[in-house]
Amino acid sequence: MTTTARSETLAVKTAAKPSVTPDRFATSLGVLTATLGSAVGLGNIWKFPYLTGENGGAAFLLIYLACTLLVGLPIIVTEHMIGRKGRGDAITSLRRLAPNGPWWLIGASGVLAAFLIMAFYSEVAGWVFAYIFKSASAGALSTDPATTSAAFDSLVTNPVLSLFWQWFVLILVGIIIMIGVSKGIEATTKRLMPVLFGLLLVLCVRSLTLPGAAEGLTFLFKPDFSKVTGEVILVALGLAFFKLSIGMGTMITYGSYYGDDQNIPVNASRVVFADLAVSLLAGIAIFPAVFAFGFQPEAGPSLLFITIPAVFASMPAGQVFMALFFVLTGIASLGAQLSLIEVPTAYLIHRFKMSRKWATIITISSLMVVGSTAALSNSLLSHVKLFGKSPFDLFDYVSSNILLPVGGLFLALLAGWVLRYDFFKEALSNGGKLKNERFVRFLYIIVAFVTPLLVFLILLNSLNLF
Repeated sequence: MTTTARSETLAVKTAAKPSVTPDRFATSLGVLTATLGSAVGLGNIWKFPYLTGENGGAAFLLIYLACTLLVGLPIIVTEHMIGRKGRGDAITSLRRLAPNGPWWLIGASGVLAAFLIMAFYSEVAGWVFAYIFKSASAGALSTDPATTSAAFDSLVTNPVLSLFWQWFVLILVGIIIMIGVSKGIEATTKRLMPVLFGLLLVLCVRSLTLPGAAEGLTFLFKPDFSKVTGEVILVALGLAFFKLSIGMGTMITYGSYYGDDQNIPVNASRVVFADLAVSLLAGIAIFPAVFAFGFQPEAGPSLLFITIPAVFASMPAGQVFMALFFVLTGIASLGAQLSLIEVPTAYLIHRFKMSRKWATIITISSLMVVGSTAALSNSLLSHVKLFGKSPFDLFDYVSSNILLPVGGLFLALLAGWVLRYDFFKEALSNGGKLKNERFVRFLYIIVAFVTPLLVFLILLNSLNLF
């Protein structure tokens, strides 16, 4: 028996006897909505529109689509496969499946990335929850860019409000995590995701009926490739990783909660295409309004908060609908936050045999300390720059543009060149029960050859080496 074969046999045997019995998702619908809740959230409604606006519109959209299909989908399948086989957190699963090398460092990188993302993501989620209450203020609801911008600035430049709303969000997410996987994460996302889809459709209809909406659609769907650079491609790749919650350990952790009968390739494909649909809906809801009311598509992270109030200001009962939108957006953000916080929480549970309660308390407390630097980036720490970036921007850049792509690259190499095709086939066909060999072989070719090459070339380009 070869060394690789012995390693694979040992890995499968070890994976069959996890040291901690994991919680599991209870239903197939729960699997889909929880995974979708991790992928669909502020990444779609907040980050996708503003990065599309900053990077040229339709051309960026096409590059993002290619990154999602050629890199995002294969890696999300790989992470689910590793998680279900390893039956542990991101680090533990990789130790079990590849015990003879440093592959567990991929999981460690994912845990760090998830933590850094939550450090700034929780602040953005805090803005969303704050806007639920700001909806009652006449100053937040206006078609005047100066008015809506001032309303947003009054929030992010106030250190007390910034910390309050960030910590409110962290405590709320921590309570849900303590409840558990099926009763907490699954139950929350299963009930609320369909409502978000419905309200986005309402927003799209209203935005498309605004005068000048056609210009926004042109920006979103008519590509101008003259604006495409290596940096733009790297941003699109980072966005694909960020939005699909891959390379950060979340999909490995969620994969460990999958039942043995779950069809991983089909579920992952549904998540990816639903994620793309929500992103497009968010773009259709926002960009026609951006051009109709004279906003700037390059407005950056504040784009959502200065554009959406303008859309509702032009509608009957706008304050009510605006409050409802931010309620649902806040709830949608919980899905991604649950998956992010679950990564370090699951690691503490497996590695140190902690109870879920104490693992959650330690994770949330640490995030309150580190995340406060992101929360204060527009107020008390506005003068602090590390490598030319605020703490908020630095956490975003390091996680999205470095840790996630590098983690994805080595995950693809692990699956394609260490675990290899026989492992891939057995895991994704559920031991031969699913007749999906052609699809699995196609995915394996993409994972082993196409995905690593694309990610490697993009990273070289970002370092000005290619």
